[in-house]
Amino acid sequence: MKKIFKSALLLACGAFVFAACSDDNDSNPTVKVPASIELFTPALAETDIDLANSSGINLVCTYPDYGFPVLKTYSVEVSTDQNMSNAKTLSQTFGEPKMTIDAAELASILTTMEVEQGKLEADFPMVIPVYLRVRAAINAGGSALESTEVVSNVVSLKKVHLVFSLPPVNVPENLYITGNFCGWSWDSDKCFQMQRVWGARDGKNQSDVYWSLVYIDDSGIKFNSAKDWDGGEQGFADITIDGDLAGEIQNGDGNIASNSPKWYLMIVTASISGRDVKYNVTFNQAAIRLMGTVTPDAAWAEDEADDNRLFSIPETADGEFVSPAFSHDSSGDGGVRFYVKVPGYDWWKSEFIVLDNKIVFRGTGDDQERVEGTAGQKVYLNFAKGTGEIK
Repeated sequence: MKKIFKSALLLACGAFVFAACSDDNDSNPTVKVPASIELFTPALAETDIDLANSSGINLVCTYPDYGFPVLKTYSVEVSTDQNMSNAKTLSQTFGEPKMTIDAAELASILTTMEVEQGKLEADFPMVIPVYLRVRAAINAGGSALESTEVVSNVVSLKKVHLVFSLPPVNVPENLYITGNFCGWSWDSDKCFQMQRVWGARDGKNQSDVYWSLVYIDDSGIKFNSAKDWDGGEQGFADITIDGDLAGEIQNGDGNIASNSPKWYLMIVTASISGRDVKYNVTFNQAAIRLMGTVTPDAAWAEDEADDNRLFSIPETADGEFVSPAFSHDSSGDGGVRFYVKVPGYDWWKSEFIVLDNKIVFRGTGDDQERVEGTAGQKVYLNFAKGTGEIK
């Protein structure tokens, strides 16, 4: 079948189509799209092909004849199905019909296909047939002109040895929260970064625990491992919910919302399931407590849930958490320290301080610098601004 494009099309594509004319008359060449091109069966098609120990696989096809000399672009599709039902296109493109496709990329695509069909990492290595075809088109300023595309026949590689070729899936290094409190912005000065619990990550990066004090209203929040609307953001339908206040959490148009707007202690446990990261989110009462010699008992309390050391909780998103007045001077003994209690972890694994009028979290870092206090002073914390003060 032929498609004929008149001179107007050629002139419109003049920046990328070159045609040689032998005279100065008004006739111009026409583009004739061939019915097909032939992809030759590779010499190694019947042999064992070990992608892990190969740099590339050579392919050759015939030139598509468009009726006159023109630049062409060639791309390669791969499939594990002879009918090419799950075909994916390699990222490489070629300017000639002699092509060497990258073995590493081919292995990665094939592994993804097998995983999508239910295979587990434990099922690898495996030997599978692989099917290939080539698409060619006129090169339009670096891109393939779709209307001139021609497709080859399918060839098979009978015995491709495939090892698991995908990078490991790890839990995220960071989580960030956005919501109405910051105008749904991922700006670093507005959205919250969750804090990792000290020592919670396992050695293989298969799980971790994060916490944050966050104000949740009926418009809700979302969280993500990137400060971006990149499709990775987690909403109500993406998480498993538990905790003392789980019954107050509802679906707010896809967001994680509350039917009782207030501050929550939000604890996220991330874990790996197959190739996915799963998030279990605990919603508990927002609670900050003092620790150390400024407390009423002037000691490092064994009862980490002692309510005598609780900060007051603001009713608004921009309000201040305020500590009880210090009962004693810190006397240089550890300074003024405070924390949220993450169930299952010691208090110091989720502690933080005020330093230079900023809230500074310990996170996964070393022991923090100490700031002293005197009897009668209080700690004032504004999480909406990330600021704090001892006065």
